[in-house]
Amino acid sequence: MEVKAYMARLGQQARAASRQMAKANTGAKNSALLAIADAIQSSRDALMAANKTDLENGRNNGLEAALLDRLELTPARIDNMIEGLHQVAALPDPVGEITDMKYRPSGIQVGKMRVPLGVIGIIYESRPNVTVEAASLCLKSGNATILRGGSEAINSNQAIARCISQGMEQAGLPAAAVQVLEITDRAAVGELITLPEYVDVIVPRGGKGLIERISKDARVPVIKHLDGICHVYIDAEADPEKAINIAVNAKTHRYGVCNAMETLLVHETVADLILPKLAERYAEHAVELRGCEQTRRILPDCTAATEDDWHTEYLAPILAIRVVADLDAAIDHINTYSSQHTDTIVTENYTLARRFLTEVDSSSVMVNASTRFADGFEYGLGAEIGISTDKIHARGPVGLDGLTSQKYVVLGDGQIRV
Repeated sequence: MEVKAYMARLGQQARAASRQMAKANTGAKNSALLAIADAIQSSRDALMAANKTDLENGRNNGLEAALLDRLELTPARIDNMIEGLHQVAALPDPVGEITDMKYRPSGIQVGKMRVPLGVIGIIYESRPNVTVEAASLCLKSGNATILRGGSEAINSNQAIARCISQGMEQAGLPAAAVQVLEITDRAAVGELITLPEYVDVIVPRGGKGLIERISKDARVPVIKHLDGICHVYIDAEADPEKAINIAVNAKTHRYGVCNAMETLLVHETVADLILPKLAERYAEHAVELRGCEQTRRILPDCTAATEDDWHTEYLAPILAIRVVADLDAAIDHINTYSSQHTDTIVTENYTLARRFLTEVDSSSVMVNASTRFADGFEYGLGAEIGISTDKIHARGPVGLDGLTSQKYVVLGDGQIRV
């Protein structure tokens, strides 16, 4: 199959389908989501069989244990896929919402209407459940989507795609509104990200290398984040119990996620009190500590941190620690080394908390809460298609609203401009 022609055909079909999706009513979209859930439920055996083939191929090809785990479709994960579809169906539909209507001196009313983005290309790795998550969010927000999963999950993704097509057709919506690539050729990615006539935005979900390549080569806008170098700053006026619980949770709740803490900053006046207690808790989780000179004076067994540590997203039980002189030093460190994902301050001082919220330039900034809350579900978005650290269009967890844009609408009664 000639890749360029294949991708152009998918793009044309997606563009045509996007026009139908933009005018689809909420009932039809919800019916499709529920029909897809039913199709997945009735196709459990087929999904498990397809996934078994992918797992066997992955083992034969030397796929790492962590990737095999992400690839596997267990009965519980299929349950989660079905539940996720029901949850998205229950979410409010943002499309068509009109806000900010105001009368102008001319007598016209001016406001904004929320509309779909159009065609969204999504590129992801390993986890076949992303196929359902991405399709459901794009569907509910009135978009068409082209999904390119990892080659290691090709059989699982195609089995899921058949369920999606069945549900779409049952609800009277175009099956081409959700297209899952049938080929594993890497050239397909290069074509997908250079089709501005058919694709309106690209959402990459995967490792830093994949996202960097797509950001560099894409000819359409990209919603992305490269790193999750997240910080917790424990202020001089922090409640010690809150500080310790937050710092432990932010690091140890899960390691391989983008909203896990990678660097801990501690005010010098409380470092002697806080760090030994934290070290004990981290030792229970076998977390390796890498610290600055002041940290190592308090924790002699701590490994010396290097400049690279402040720049590193470990995604592992490793934590960099720096003792800082004050809030200014903490903010300076964060704005220098943060990936603008999620950063939090622990303090009982309202004034300092407000300064932190104002001056830290990240997509999520928190007070007295774990960075692990930076998540679409926890933010009340129902689900997310990813997290954006960009500043234009969508920032932070991207849910249904993030997959839409706004256009101005004007209501008049015969007014003419004079």
